[in-house]
Amino acid sequence: MTDREAGETAPFDLASMRKHYREEGLAESGLAATPVAQFAAWFQQAATEGRLFEPNAMVVSTADAEGRPSSRTVLLKGFDERGFVFYTNYESRKGRDLSENPYVSLLFPWHPMARQVIVQGVARRTGRDETAAYFRTRPHGSQLGAWASAQSSVIATRAEVDAAYSELAARYPEGEQVPVPPHWGGFRVAPSSVEFWQGRENRLHDRLRYVAEPDGGWHVERLSP
Repeated sequence: MTDREAGETAPFDLASMRKHYREEGLAESGLAATPVAQFAAWFQQAATEGRLFEPNAMVVSTADAEGRPSSRTVLLKGFDERGFVFYTNYESRKGRDLSENPYVSLLFPWHPMARQVIVQGVARRTGRDETAAYFRTRPHGSQLGAWASAQSSVIATRAEVDAAYSELAARYPEGEQVPVPPHWGGFRVAPSSVEFWQGRENRLHDRLRYVAEPDGGWHVERLSP
């Protein structure tokens, strides 16, 4: 393929596509004592002022035992000083990856606010009681969907999933309790570092990262943009 042919395949001039950030800066003096407290403050702003479709959407990146990475968008369903929680099929690709390699990265891409939060840590399964309590809060259809989908497996047609869902809907009609799938549950990511990224002019962004200390405390370091 010639350079001209390659250029003709791109519908936009990607090299010139950029936004100029005009946001206020992020200073060490304005940070909370812990990354979870700082995340809570930013998350509240994202949820109420950020004009975000799903402020709890995050990119979860995992790697298998051989180091081959994969990423996908998942919804955050809880956070506290113990870590950040999401739920999934344990037999999905991310579930299999985490069983082999528990190190994980979470990225919250809050683009309208020119902010990102990047969490790195170790994922461990939540207890079954905690999983069941969350499962009961899901809409009936989502409970059935957790059974109907063998997540990440190859299927021949969409009809397979629809048929499985219809069978489950007949077995567990609205109002009847759906059992929690044994292959489905939560992961809690205990953070080892949490970076708060604030876009600034001239690509000279503010990047402040909390790093866990052996005694359970945190220290903050500034990263070059």
